[in-house]
Amino acid sequence: MYKIGDVVVYGTEGLCEICDITEKTFGRETIEYFVLTPVGKAEETVYVPKNNEKVLARMRHVLTMAEADALLEEGPDQEKEWEPVDRERQKLYKEILLCGSSRDVLAMTRTVYLHQLRQQEKGKKLHAADERFMHDAEKMLFEELAYVYKIPVAEVLPMIISKKGTL
Repeated sequence: MYKIGDVVVYGTEGLCEICDITEKTFGRETIEYFVLTPVGKAEETVYVPKNNEKVLARMRHVLTMAEADALLEEGPDQEKEWEPVDRERQKLYKEILLCGSSRDVLAMTRTVYLHQLRQQEKGKKLHAADERFMHDAEKMLFEELAYVYKIPVAEVLPMIISKKGTL
């Protein structure tokens, strides 16, 4: 499973290092926790209870280089159908950011990006909530890919575009 020293992706926190596994007692119950430190935010600490499946589902291993290459190779086929109902779309995107795979996050980013382009063609703007979801998804995805490829985050989008010609 996971061990101290592993770098994982945890929900919207993004990249985190497992710096400890500890037990905490509350009342009569003792619970074992993964202690995470978000990469680049050494002053923050996140506790993930090992016995809570729902919360633990938000944590996953970082992509390997081969997995990242395969993800980017899939390219533009990753777009999903646009959900026209705002509330349903926001619920879906929140779930993807919390528990989705890198593939889901990339597909969501690409879907919102292409919708934004279609809106611009009509002289319209993207909804503010959709902009926030796209920004959060890009941040998560770009941080993970930067870590995998050992490049600065600012170089991730140009790298994707050079490989595929588009986001």
